Amino acid sequence: GSLVRTFTPFYFLVEPTDVLSVRGASVIMNCSAYCETSPKIEWKKDGTFLNLVSDDRRQLLPDGSLLINSVVHSKHNKPDEGYYQCVATVESLGTIVSRTAKLTVAGLPRFSSQPEASSVPKGSSAILNCEVNADLAPFVRWEQDRQLVLPDERVFKLPSGALIISNATDTDGGLYRCVIESGGTPKYSDEAELKVLPDPEEPQDLMFVRQPSSLTKLTGQSAVFPCVAVGFPVPYIRWTRNEEELVTEGSGRFLLLAGGTLEISEVTEQDAGTYTCIADNGNDTIEAQAELAVQVPPEFLKRPANIYAHESMDIVFECEVTGKPTPTVKWVKNGDMVIPSDYFKIIKEHNLQVLGLVKSDEGFYQCIAENDVGNSQAGAQLIILDLDVAIPTLPPTSLTSATNDHLAPATTGPLPSAPRDVVATLVSTRFIRLTWRTPVSDPQGDNLTYSIFYTKEGINRERVENTSRPGETQVMIQNLMPETVYVFRVVAQNKHGPGESSAPLKVATQPEVQLPGPAPNIRASATSPTSVTVTWETPLSGNGEIQNYKLYYMEKGQDTEQDVDVAGLSYTINGLKKYTEYTFRVVAYNKHGPGVSTQDVVVRTLSDVPSAPPQNLTLEVRNSKSIMLHWQPPPAGTHSGQITGYKIRYRKMSRKSDVTESIGGTQLYQLIEGLERGTEYSFRVAALTVNGTGPATDWVSAETFESDLDETRVPEVPSSLHVRPLVTSIVVSWTPPENQNIVVRGYAIGYGIGSPHAQTIKVDYKQRYYTIENLDPSSHYVITLKAFNNVGEGIPLYESAVTRPHSVPDPSPMMPPVGVQASILSHDTIRITWADNSLPKNQKITDARYYTVRWKTNIPANTKYKTANATTLSYLVTGLKPNTLYEFSVMVTKGRRSSTWSMTAHGTTFEL
Repeated sequence: GSLVRTFTPFYFLVEPTDVLSVRGASVIMNCSAYCETSPKIEWKKDGTFLNLVSDDRRQLLPDGSLLINSVVHSKHNKPDEGYYQCVATVESLGTIVSRTAKLTVAGLPRFSSQPEASSVPKGSSAILNCEVNADLAPFVRWEQDRQLVLPDERVFKLPSGALIISNATDTDGGLYRCVIESGGTPKYSDEAELKVLPDPEEPQDLMFVRQPSSLTKLTGQSAVFPCVAVGFPVPYIRWTRNEEELVTEGSGRFLLLAGGTLEISEVTEQDAGTYTCIADNGNDTIEAQAELAVQVPPEFLKRPANIYAHESMDIVFECEVTGKPTPTVKWVKNGDMVIPSDYFKIIKEHNLQVLGLVKSDEGFYQCIAENDVGNSQAGAQLIILDLDVAIPTLPPTSLTSATNDHLAPATTGPLPSAPRDVVATLVSTRFIRLTWRTPVSDPQGDNLTYSIFYTKEGINRERVENTSRPGETQVMIQNLMPETVYVFRVVAQNKHGPGESSAPLKVATQPEVQLPGPAPNIRASATSPTSVTVTWETPLSGNGEIQNYKLYYMEKGQDTEQDVDVAGLSYTINGLKKYTEYTFRVVAYNKHGPGVSTQDVVVRTLSDVPSAPPQNLTLEVRNSKSIMLHWQPPPAGTHSGQITGYKIRYRKMSRKSDVTESIGGTQLYQLIEGLERGTEYSFRVAALTVNGTGPATDWVSAETFESDLDETRVPEVPSSLHVRPLVTSIVVSWTPPENQNIVVRGYAIGYGIGSPHAQTIKVDYKQRYYTIENLDPSSHYVITLKAFNNVGEGIPLYESAVTRPHSVPDPSPMMPPVGVQASILSHDTIRITWADNSLPKNQKITDARYYTVRWKTNIPANTKYKTANATTLSYLVTGLKPNTLYEFSVMVTKGRRSSTWSMTAHGTTFEL
């Protein structure tokens, strides 16, 4: 134990305090330090050492205090005002610094307000103003008729310099002036007369002539709240704090002074609050409020403690402070500021941690706490012992985990040789595992413990980690820096002490491949029906600058993502589908590769008008005045938004310019009513979104019925069915049912070899022929024909035919005439006209073709067709019955080739 050096008491007996001085005065900044060896004292002003040797105005007194003779202070030269600090040094031991103290020099004497002539009723209160700046207020005194005014319980000078006179008597009348005596010639204010008047006879309004102002004070200071009220009857004044009555009688800390002024001596934190002055004269009550805020200079809750340690160990000096405002803490070692680094760290806000001690870390460490209202210091000594000296027991707070408790007092005997084969068996970015073999001197090694010393390459500050139990030959060193070279050595210890060190081993930690994090605040907004703008912010990138971003996007519900490279923090993607949901995400890249993806954000492109027409528009004539339309929505992917309805446009075929418009809801049908009988109409439909109307379907036509027919039952059987077989086709022609009062909406043709049920074809009610194609030659086909309406299909008509053999050349049938029209000329004559598409455009007939016209009426039902031939494109049918509906059709013949019958035309002769 005799080898252990003891801690040396070294501290300040007296530290400088803040001083207020005046120009030309002398000031002493007190300082005295204690140590067995007498310390050398120096002074710093504003952080710089003062050279006092050749200074004729400033000198060091024997106890270490600083004397400043004849303070210098002018507008442009203030060499003495500032912050002073006393520095004590003992050679070969260390240095300590005192708290800093402020020297303030009061400004030149000036009045910001001066007393004014006034009067006061006897028994009332008066206030005489004399405002000076705060530095000068302590140097103000008052004179009445050029005689010094002495304060008493009636007369009181406020900290601002103003004079309060309460319960005025005749002797208070006179000429008053205030004087600033701050060294040199006194400065006098103007004189002002105070007149004392007799008691007023009438009551006078209660009013404040001086109200309290809010204050901020330090603990231990005095606080003065002036409160002066006048009126008649003379008011009585009382005070509350936070609405609780204050007791101001007796000799407590709360005193009621002249005029009702409240003085609080030795302010504490608990005194903070709202103070209310209440003036009451029996007739009236008035109140005035002010806040008291209390500030506390820094105080130590825990001071640093002295520490013994060995080299390479880690230590912590603890320091806990309080104060208001909350103090900041800095550390000083032997008088110099400790700059935080890898080895000197401020932890838990106020504590100083020193890692990997070296001999030069010995000395005095001071914790300096500071806030707006003061500063304070507390220090401790660090002694670094030789490795073979055990550390005396100290409070457990001083040392961290790397203590050397295993160093029992050394005994004499052989020491271990160096541990063998030290290797790094695991190297990561921030930790390394070392293993080794026992020394040659002790191959069993069961009782050996090991210290592992390590440092960054090029740094002469080693740290130490100890194995946790005897015989253990591996250790994990944690909290290393990535991509850094460290030097390790291992020392074995036995009961006699530490042995020989292993050779140094250099190991580099792995680089930390830090990929970027997710880009913050990713946002996507639709900018048009086909574009979306995505924005984001720069992510944390670790150890590599962001090089670029990849923006991934995908139609929602699909499974193939597309991506685009982006250099900046936003991008607009064009060419998207309209009114479609897309997902977006961003991945940042640095030199190591792609980082963490953002979450998906989902946004829908804006809507637009549909890009395609509705599908499958069909018309169904209901009666002579209405037609039902059915359709399907536009194809999927072309809606470009929510379909809000459909627009239907229709017109008579005869008057194409006259268009009627109807807008319906989202249902896929519409009944158009109020049409003219026996009239052909064209219809087209377009889909709507909130953005407008999309493209329309092609025009589709239908003709209303001549008269309102019966649709409560199915149509009757067609009145005839003819078949004409060719090699691979059969031409089918027919005539409608004889009872034409029942609605026919179309015809169903069934056919097949030997049976008519193999195929069914439906055709329009106007059609009178159909060519069944793609048949087998020389085959027996059975054919049925049924008329149908909305109630169902009527009775079928059967016919059979054998297609021709291949060998017979088949004259291809001619195209039937088109555009057959019936023009009513009189009660018995109708002209039929038509066109022939197998003629040239000019419709000139240059060959031997001829046309057959046929006609019939439905009354009586069983009437037969009449026919006539024509060689031109029109024919006059005469000898008809008046006021009768006829149907007409035309066919063309040329040589052996004939056409089928054309579509029918209808006409009703005029009345007789």
